[in-house]
Amino acid sequence: MSDEQPVARPGNSRHVTFWTPLFLAWLLALLATAGALFLGEVMGKTPCVLCWYQRIAMFPLVLVLGIGLFASDARSVLYALPLAGVGWGIAAYHLLVFWGVVSEGLVPCGKGSSCADADVQVAGVVPIPLLSLAAFTGILVALWVARARART
Repeated sequence: MSDEQPVARPGNSRHVTFWTPLFLAWLLALLATAGALFLGEVMGKTPCVLCWYQRIAMFPLVLVLGIGLFASDARSVLYALPLAGVGWGIAAYHLLVFWGVVSEGLVPCGKGSSCADADVQVAGVVPIPLLSLAAFTGILVALWVARARART
């Protein structure tokens, strides 16, 4: 049997050390989800295919990390890491398409808005894929810290 206990109880020093970065990861996922919904529903920006894939990776993170926080369960990090990793990869690829490094012909964009269109920017300055990549990077770093702290 392993000495590692995946569930930490409040008041335990182990609880405090992994809970804070897990909360930060959840907060980033919540803000990114709210931002994506705001851009789509309020501002009327139609998401491209790659944006939808990133949403598929981001939206469940709010639930997975939220449940992990509520239960003080360090195992939630293991469930969230694959989602965040896949989302990071898609966001990085989307950013390369936006910058023109990868040909738009290699993109699964068929119907809907273009993945490299100027409409994929917030305020005409910041590319949405860059915001997504920053959110997934922050989540991955926070999850890595939470995982390292849960092991000690």
